[in-house]
Amino acid sequence: MATLAGTQTDFLDAISAIIELDYDAIKAYQAAIDRLDDEEYQEILQEFMEDHRRHIDELSGYLTEQGQTPPFKSDLKGILTQGKVVIAALTTDHAILQAMRSNEEDTNKAYERIVSHPAKPDELSQVLSQALSDERRHRNWFLEEINMDADDQETEKR
Repeated sequence: MATLAGTQTDFLDAISAIIELDYDAIKAYQAAIDRLDDEEYQEILQEFMEDHRRHIDELSGYLTEQGQTPPFKSDLKGILTQGKVVIAALTTDHAILQAMRSNEEDTNKAYERIVSHPAKPDELSQVLSQALSDERRHRNWFLEEINMDADDQETEKR
């Protein structure tokens, strides 16, 4: 699922879309955590989910300061994001991690857009840069873990 979060012309609308995407991510993370067998994976995904909660808190605080009401839940895309994980749960932890990596591609793109948004205020630069750094760390972990898991499976076949 490609997201449009962060493409909105109005910066506050873009922030709202990012918050909704973070709510989507939380739903997907919870679905993944509930279905994973590996406890270490569960713990790591719990940490990533907490990063998304922090992003929501920080960005919601900014919207409130601007006199806006921040979103308090995901939009309908949340169902689709969570659905990737539910479908992946029919197979293996590896498939769940692949679905979550796909979700993280969306959040990475959205945060890359918002960090470079032409109307981004200076006071939000550090918060957004840190959030983008978090998202990149999440994506990189999934990529490394998926590749390690694939290598392990290939070794077992030999």
